[in-house]
Formats: sequence, C-alpha cells, structure tokens
Amino acid sequence: MTSSSPTSRAPVVVIAPDSFKGSLSAEEVAAAIGAGIQAAIPGAEVRLRPIADGGEGTLDALMHAGGERFSVACRNAAGQTVQAPVGLLKDGSAVIESAAIVGLTDAAGTAVAVEERSTLGVGDAIKALLDRGARHFLVALGGSSTNDGGAGLLAGLGVVFYDAAGAVVAPQPSQLHKVARVDASALDPRVQQAHFVAMSDVDNPLCGEEGATAVFGPQKGVKPEQLAQLDGALAHFAKVLEASLGRSAAALPGAGAAGGLGYALLMLGAQFRSGAETVADHIGLDEALTGADWLITGEGRSDAQTLHGKAPFIASQRARRLGVPTSLLSGGIDRKSLAQLQTGFSGCFSIVFGPGSLEDAIAQAPQLLQASAEQMARLWQTASGR
Repeated sequence: MTSSSPTSRAPVVVIAPDSFKGSLSAEEVAAAIGAGIQAAIPGAEVRLRPIADGGEGTLDALMHAGGERFSVACRNAAGQTVQAPVGLLKDGSAVIESAAIVGLTDAAGTAVAVEERSTLGVGDAIKALLDRGARHFLVALGGSSTNDGGAGLLAGLGVVFYDAAGAVVAPQPSQLHKVARVDASALDPRVQQAHFVAMSDVDNPLCGEEGATAVFGPQKGVKPEQLAQLDGALAHFAKVLEASLGRSAAALPGAGAAGGLGYALLMLGAQFRSGAETVADHIGLDEALTGADWLITGEGRSDAQTLHGKAPFIASQRARRLGVPTSLLSGGIDRKSLAQLQTGFSGCFSIVFGPGSLEDAIAQAPQLLQASAEQMARLWQTASGR
C-alpha cells in the first residue's frame, strides 16, 4: 500500500522506553523519540508510554498518565531527614520509589558505610501515605543502597527489635545479629488494611549464594570479608522475625530484592510482581499497542540481561502477543549480545553515530535519540510502503 492510496492511513507508533539512568527520564526519552518519528512521518499517530522495571524512574513512568505527585519527609539511608517524591495515581494507588529515598546515587545517604544504612525512610513514606488515606501501595524496589533486610521499614512502621538484655536494637545490618526478640504490637494498625505490591526485576531469596548480600552487596559497598557476616546477620534476623510473626518469607522469590526490602514487604503480606509488568498494566501499554503498527522501546544500555525481565523486553513481549513488530533503540548495545537480543526485537539500534566520550553522548542524548528515531522511521516508512 502506498501513501497515495485512498485507503492508506497514517501509521500508529507506540514509544515505550525506559529511562536513560543518570541522563534522561523515560518521559524525556519517549518525547525525543516521538519527535524523531514526527519529523520523518508528520502524519504518524505517536502514543507515548514511558515504562520502567521497578527501579529508578518508576515513579515518573507511573505518573505520566496523571495523578498527584508530592514530597514527604522521611529519612534517607543515613538517617537524615529529607524530602522525597511519592505519588498518588488516579485510582488511589500510592507509589513509592525506594531509589528516591534510600538510593544508591544519593551521596548523603551513602556517606555512611553500608552496614550502617537503613530503610527507615521507606517506612516513613508508607506512614505519610497512610495518613493521606492510601491503602494500596506500589513499591518500586530497584536501586537501593541498603542491605538491612527491610528491618528499617518495619521499625518505621512501629516494630521494635530487642537484644537478649532487653535493649532496643537499631535496624542496621551491623546490629541485626543482636536481635533476640521482636515486638510487633505497635505496628501501625492501618498496615493490616493495606495491600502492597513489591515491584522488582529480580527474584533472589534473602540469604545464601543467590541472596541479597552475596549478589547485590558488593555494588553497595559490602567488602568481600563482610559478606559472610552480613549474610549471617540477615539469616539470624529472619529466623527471629519469622518465629515472632508466624510467617515465612526468606526463601521466597524477591525476598532478596533491595537488600531484603522485598523480604520485609513479603512479611507484611505483599504481592511480589515484575516491576515492568506492573508498570505496563498501569500505563495501559496493551491498550496503546492495540491497532498499532510499530513499537519502539529502549534503555540506557542493552545487553543479554535485557531479556531477563527488563522493561524493553516486557514491552516487546506484549507487542508480540498483539502482532506489533518491535525495534530497540538504546543508548548503547552490547555487540556480543546482539544474537540474543535479536530473538526479542526485530532490530537493535544504538543512538551513537560514531566514536566519542560517554560524557558527550549523555549531554547530547535528546538530539541523538531524535536523529536516530528519525532515520529508523524513514527506513520503516520505505520498507512498509507508507
């Protein structure tokens, strides 16, 4: 069908990228790609659906469709009071992004050693949203700097930990081995009325070789000689906590997410879900893909891990089920992973046009995205006869 045919129509292109972390939000990435499509095909219907996988940028992606965004006072990983962004969606769901409260990129929060950091601030945020009337919570777990098994979150909601002598134990990794008794009698009663969805793209258990400390601890600052000690402290903490609450969750998939923050939420009865799947549901990705001709998705850097539950892969899977071809447009593509990536995408493209520094690529990312998307659209238009 040619563009001169009386039955031709403008193509419908869905843009559903993740953020370029440290550079552009998913919304900014989507807007830049959309501008490139419109430059090549002025009549195209472009549907922007920024996406995320439960890490940094999840709040932005979910708020794209509307709702109330505001800040609440809470403690960062170092215990300092800060203002952190949260959101209330139009359906009343509260959104908490752990990375915005105890994130790995927060210089103040990570100024103390990982064994002294805590998730108290996530508990603070939940309480603030409970005060606003929220009873359904979407908690994005990715990007945390903590490894406290979620003890801080529980303490922030009223749970108290004691040692054998009856002294209160601070909810920090270095102190968890001292916990001998847990008192949950002061747990905020509104928590029992709430429903939590813990969002992440990892399914690790709390402890062991595949647990929070062994797998994710080093990137948060856990030293090799600390691994066994901190992992043992988490195991001890979980044993005492589970005996006190009459519930087990340490071995469940996702318990090890965010240094065990996923574990604490599971102990509160949370449902653990893929972050990307949850975001896709809330932003109406399937509805946007219905009747579409093309999906463009992407992220800061794509490699073989992209195919393991990352946002672009989830988007492509949904598009495939609806018969929509998908192209990947990312900041960088791992050349060695191309053969694997091509099983999930009809084409894989990087926005970089030639040799250059990472700093230049980050600074020029909006222009590079728009230019690359325009060239992709021209190729697609020619190939499709539109």
